[in-house]
Amino acid sequence: QLQLVESGGDLVQPGGSLRLSCAASGFRLDDLAIGWFRQVPGKEREGISCIRKRDGDIYYADSVKGRFTISKDNANNTVYLQMNSLKPEDTAVYYCAADRYYSGYVCYATGYDYWGQGTQVTVSS
Repeated sequence: QLQLVESGGDLVQPGGSLRLSCAASGFRLDDLAIGWFRQVPGKEREGISCIRKRDGDIYYADSVKGRFTISKDNANNTVYLQMNSLKPEDTAVYYCAADRYYSGYVCYATGYDYWGQGTQVTVSS
């Protein structure tokens, strides 16, 4: 059974940086489509960055492009989200997700079967 555990969420000032981690167990990252999503109360879960399983192609939502970077460490079976130049509107619960079969380029939450528990990121002065 695939399990995902996020960490790294915190309170940070606008303009600051954070790195989120997602440790996977049960499957190798090479065998998975993986992504980072975020959600605020009352809104749909937003796909912000994903790595496509087939070719490693990376997607970024316009809202984070140029500020966030997704990466993975296959040796440690861990996915990272480096977040720079954080803004108050980045405040959300951040989730990592994985799927054995999803082949899309854009991150759609409905394409992913496995989810972590989420980690809170708050950007505020």
